[in-house]
Amino acid sequence: MFKINTYYDGNVQSIGFETTEGKASVGVMNEGEYEFGTSQKEIMKFTSGKFEVKLPGACCWKKIDINEAFEIEANKKFNVKIIETASYICLYR
Repeated sequence: MFKINTYYDGNVQSIGFETTEGKASVGVMNEGEYEFGTSQKEIMKFTSGKFEVKLPGACCWKKIDINEAFEIEANKKFNVKIIETASYICLYR
């Protein structure tokens, strides 16, 4: 079963699904800056586009390469800056 999610006036959209290891989602983000909060640990990887992230506790934006995974612990907030429309996959653990 899929779950469709839309955020930020349609600028971020994802499709959630179940894997044998837990929940996951794939999605796309239009250009812009977005803040997200976690309810459980997230492992995220962008698969296309140009983007930067500001991880919890960081003072500066960090460039992330395509297919480079990064983790955010539960109950944290993080920011993404999408410079060119981007796609991603996120695993929830």
